[in-house]
Amino acid sequence: MAKKNIAQIDVGGKTVLVRVDFNVPQDESGAITDDRRIRMAMPTIRSIIDRGGKAVLMSHLGRPSGKGFEQAFSLTPIAQRLGELLGQSVDMASDTGGTDSVKKTKALSAGGVLVLENVRFNKGEKKGDDPAYIEGLSSLADAFVNDAFGTCHRTEASMYAVAVAMKKQKKPVVVGFLVEKEIQYLADVISKPSHPFVAILGGKKVSDKIEVITNLLGICDSVLIGGAMAYTFSLAQGGKTGTSLVEIDKLDLARDLLAKAGSKIVLPVDTHCADAFSSDATKRIVRAGDIPEGFEGLDIGPETIRKYSSIIGEAKTVLWNGPMGVFEMSPFDAGTKAVAEAVVMATGKGAITIIGGGDSAAAIEQFGFSEKVSHVSTGGGASLEMLEGKSFESVAILDEA
Repeated sequence: MAKKNIAQIDVGGKTVLVRVDFNVPQDESGAITDDRRIRMAMPTIRSIIDRGGKAVLMSHLGRPSGKGFEQAFSLTPIAQRLGELLGQSVDMASDTGGTDSVKKTKALSAGGVLVLENVRFNKGEKKGDDPAYIEGLSSLADAFVNDAFGTCHRTEASMYAVAVAMKKQKKPVVVGFLVEKEIQYLADVISKPSHPFVAILGGKKVSDKIEVITNLLGICDSVLIGGAMAYTFSLAQGGKTGTSLVEIDKLDLARDLLAKAGSKIVLPVDTHCADAFSSDATKRIVRAGDIPEGFEGLDIGPETIRKYSSIIGEAKTVLWNGPMGVFEMSPFDAGTKAVAEAVVMATGKGAITIIGGGDSAAAIEQFGFSEKVSHVSTGGGASLEMLEGKSFESVAILDEA
């Protein structure tokens, strides 16, 4: 899936339109609580401005109605944070491809950065079929860069139609360094992994990961299951799950997966459970499939930790998507933290280790390990779809290397 990247085009004196993913979490006051997605876009932005180009950035933030400006979803605080990270002023346009965008793009000097207002304020963004909106964006710049992996699985206008329009205008349409890296790890490495290849899958629902599990069973040596989805597998095998979260309507699906997988799917052997969803609850360690009435499984147990850590320790390629338990609440963060530590140790021994976005990325960041693994994906839904083996139209349209 080799695509031409930003470093392979001449940007000196030119304006480059970059689709970034600045959909960062904010608190009630609008303050950014995690700027990782902004930081991950920095290499691409730097490549443009350090070579004398002008960077015009566009992104979505949250889920506005698409009926115009909404203060709560404005990119102004993101532009301010970007300026702090870059150590220079960053201008802000009040529209997306409209009069103010055109005016401020023309006023940019070499090395300048402009952030356009939230693309989802425009009704044409979601449907991707508003000619005036697409023309307004595509006419702003001399080249297009897709560096928004978190939305690569979508064909919204700023992701796809604008790139198509600019390609028709014979302008370069390329990947940024972040999307290039995501493709390298989530597609290229996964398609031809070094073995043993171990996948660790957690989270709440088997149904959320069914296509991922099915795809990985064809290439993995082991798939370690954790999180609440483990209780659906346990119930499907006739185990007792107490008040644990289970998908009653997915029991046959779980049985089918176990039948197809043989010994590849590895389930927990013990469970850390409690009689309430609280750190102060009465807690027990019980064998998997033996959770008593009134108790809820909230983490994998110590024996499972030892077993999973041993398997991870022998791996040459590790993919992790989904926590092992309620990692936000002690002591039920123990399983997720132990798995994170095992993944870090495997990295130190030369394994390629990939954290597949979403809660796994949040956990690895929480534990301070994000710089100690090979790759942490910035995409939640996009990561899952790539791991399912799906192709992305918004990437396919870009120039081949």
